[in-house]
Amino acid sequence: MTQEDRRTGRDESDEERADRMWGELIQEVRVAQTGVQILFGFLLTVVFTPKYDQLEHANQILYVVTVVLGATATGALIGPVSLHRLVSGRSVKPRAVRWASRLTFVGLVLLLATMTAALLLVLRVATQDAYVPWLVAGVVTWYLLCWFVLPLWARQRDTTR
Repeated sequence: MTQEDRRTGRDESDEERADRMWGELIQEVRVAQTGVQILFGFLLTVVFTPKYDQLEHANQILYVVTVVLGATATGALIGPVSLHRLVSGRSVKPRAVRWASRLTFVGLVLLLATMTAALLLVLRVATQDAYVPWLVAGVVTWYLLCWFVLPLWARQRDTTR
């Protein structure tokens, strides 16, 4: 068994590993893409409702920021598909997988920002209570735990043995 086999835990070539990782990445991206596209679609409709004109200026700015964040998250999460299509057949799959993985990570961070801003906007409009920042902070903490802390803890714990 080579050092590479021990590192990956599989007997596969670099190309086979890239193919497997690409398939896994695309499955992950599909989940995130669906969520961000639905959220982004709903955000786009808000400006056309009568209630939008009644929003305080600060909430209108928050809405614009939320839409821009949603657009950038959508771009980053669709980016791996475009990357794959444009480099397919060019013998660069291992590098393409690394770039697609980075785009996906950026997309998840932007999705976190979008969801945070959207939650803040909705709760500010729905209620004027002082506990809104605490609710948003609690939800963001939950997202951070689920999306980043737990996976990083598991990675660190299981790869140092």
